[in-house]
Amino acid sequence: MDLDLRLVRYFTVVAEYGNFGRAATRLHLAQPSLSRQIQRLETQLGVRLFDRSPQGSSLTDAGQAFLFRARILLQEAEQAAHTARAAVQPRTITVGYAEGLVITACVQELRRRHPDDRVRTRHLDWRDTHALAEGRVDALVAYRPLPLPTDGFRVTELREEPRVLVTSTSHHLANERTVSLRALSDEELIACASTPVLWSTPRPVGDRPAPPPPAVDDSFEDKLELVATGHCVAIFPAGDRRAAVREDIALVPVIDIDPCEVVLVTRADDPNPLLGQLADVARTLLGAASRRENDGLPVN
Repeated sequence: MDLDLRLVRYFTVVAEYGNFGRAATRLHLAQPSLSRQIQRLETQLGVRLFDRSPQGSSLTDAGQAFLFRARILLQEAEQAAHTARAAVQPRTITVGYAEGLVITACVQELRRRHPDDRVRTRHLDWRDTHALAEGRVDALVAYRPLPLPTDGFRVTELREEPRVLVTSTSHHLANERTVSLRALSDEELIACASTPVLWSTPRPVGDRPAPPPPAVDDSFEDKLELVATGHCVAIFPAGDRRAAVREDIALVPVIDIDPCEVVLVTRADDPNPLLGQLADVARTLLGAASRRENDGLPVN
């Protein structure tokens, strides 16, 4: 006899609740549909499994006898599936992501689709330019400009992001709803070679002299201190919210600057089958996350 395990599972849930309505809710089915499925199972077995009444449903003697074996059958089927999956070496993918980017939704969905594979993440800073080439990560989610040459790599555009002015809350532009680059004409903005961030040259503020320019090995937080004290401004991708947690820093949308791109980078000859799934998930979820974040961008 070919038993449909789906029907067997439906039977055990009805037996557990003793009520078709509550069981249907648990199984996300309409009650009439669940009743028909149980009738199909009864027809297959050639016995009646439930006595139905307005007060609920109770197991017949045949139902009681079948319930014990039905639970064993479902447990054995689950164990068989687990054993088959365990016999296959789990696949592994490590997703690198650059500073300021959030890939949580993408990674969660990839893990949901591939529960038996190993999906790892690795946070990289702008100086870690060889992680992908050296195989320490299998993919990189990053902003352009990329911190590495793209020869031998596949680059997939995920989304475009507008940009925001990052400035001290005491800056004269901090309370504007939007700002134009023309309003920053007195700032000497310098583009970073390997990130989309622009930093201004430090300037004096009142009677406070200009501090020395940031050194090459200064951290992001060190540079942000110059912004918070009013000596410097910066332009960030709108999705980079690291500065938003500080109460002494304001974010103001910039209206007349080209957006920056978020891309997925992989090795062009990498056969890892999870990379195709990653690209699909990243295009869908990272793009959607960006739209939600940008729509909710605070205006100071």
